[in-house]
Amino acid sequence: MPQVFKRIVIVGGGTAGWMAAAALNHYLKDQSTVVTVIESSAIGSIGVGEATIPNIVQFNRNLGIDEIEFIKATKATFKLGIQFEKWSVTCDKFFHPFADYGTTIDNVEFHQYINHMRASGHNASLKSYSFACVLANYGNFAQPHPNPPSPLADYAYAYHFDAGRYAAFLKNWCTARGVEHIDGLINETKLRVDNGFIKSVVLEDSTEISGDFFIDCSGFQGLLIEKSLQTGYEDWSKYLLCDRAVAMQTKSVGEPDPFTRSIAHDNGWQWHIPLQHRTGNGYIYASRFQNQDSAEQQLKNNIIGEAINEPRHLRFTPGRRLKIWNKNCFAIGLASGFLEPLESTSISLIQTALAKLLTFFPDSSFNQADIDEVNRLHNHEMENIRDFLILHYKLSGRDDSEFWRTCRDMEIPATLQHKINLFKSRGHIVMHENESFEKSSWLTMYNAFGVIPNRQDPRAELVSTQLIASKLSQMQQSIDGAAKQAMSHQQFIDKHCRAPQN
Repeated sequence: MPQVFKRIVIVGGGTAGWMAAAALNHYLKDQSTVVTVIESSAIGSIGVGEATIPNIVQFNRNLGIDEIEFIKATKATFKLGIQFEKWSVTCDKFFHPFADYGTTIDNVEFHQYINHMRASGHNASLKSYSFACVLANYGNFAQPHPNPPSPLADYAYAYHFDAGRYAAFLKNWCTARGVEHIDGLINETKLRVDNGFIKSVVLEDSTEISGDFFIDCSGFQGLLIEKSLQTGYEDWSKYLLCDRAVAMQTKSVGEPDPFTRSIAHDNGWQWHIPLQHRTGNGYIYASRFQNQDSAEQQLKNNIIGEAINEPRHLRFTPGRRLKIWNKNCFAIGLASGFLEPLESTSISLIQTALAKLLTFFPDSSFNQADIDEVNRLHNHEMENIRDFLILHYKLSGRDDSEFWRTCRDMEIPATLQHKINLFKSRGHIVMHENESFEKSSWLTMYNAFGVIPNRQDPRAELVSTQLIASKLSQMQQSIDGAAKQAMSHQQFIDKHCRAPQN
């Protein structure tokens, strides 16, 4: 009979390593398996990702982490979505919320009625029917009711937080619950002769640490998954042109927005992420169109507030490992691949990878069918996110620089082209297995980039425009009134979860 693991070794700390340790420790709390994290204090983590999407809220809850304690420890703020600026030629800015638009009526999706009204000459703004959009527009915040009285009040939120503080928070949480922590630099990985599985890692001081299962959280280098097991990498640079980033932190100026800002520039885009104690800034760009010095200066010219650190430069290749799970090694975080943080998916991908691992958690037999299914699911998830990111560039409509013209003219994956074609045809939103973004997210982008369906659901046309207009007016007034009554984002933080000033 297959045996349970004696030791699981996590190589690398940071957000990925300590999220993995926390999830595995919680999952294995009634077993004797030892979870060991090996990280070197001599190696810094990437740690610039500070914006998340809503599944991080559930991740913390599943671990039993107190939300207020977490927010104070990480100096977090709340996030209702992302405000995109200068991305579309059809509008100066638009908002991508963690919420649906309106409500389904007689089994017909809300946006079909909007399409019908627009075709009939009425000016119907989609954003007016999302509570999260209106709340963000006022700069207000309220936590959603666990059992909302109306579908209009159903929305989600995420966080902006200090990634380094989150890793430290989880590290303390884990070590207090028995996770073993070793500070050391790995010099060598030993493989088993019989099957090529990882046997052990050897530290700089010659200490050898054996394990049954290894989690690679070593960052871009993929110390185990790539350097040792040579798993392979699929490069998506032909679709996602940005391959460099420069990041800086600044002192906060004014009250924090309850959203991330994404500001398009000539050769990429800039992020603006407000925390309680500072603001995170960065510029993602394509090195084939802009050099490092120019990119750094562009970021400096466009930040608000006094800089509190020197610019930090990063290089990356957008894409994914051919397998997230190879033999007895499972890659998480940057070791598994990288998609630019345009939609704040980096930490989410850590979480969803862990969810797949726990669903198909192995024993010593390492059943290949389980491994293949996890790889299949993860690859589909990455491809779906890739397509969603490509959509932002392909449909922008900007043609004011070589970068944007290249994005406009580039060939896109057939899976994405199929989605676009069906929406243009009849307003139908295609959803595949393992999508990270819901229909409302795709609808946001189609709407913002001026993709107008050639026709709408004929059932929507059976309702008179006068009746639809009346219903829309009632919805809009209800949403606007509730949003106005909420506290400002800053007031909410001050009342419920203000972090100590240190």
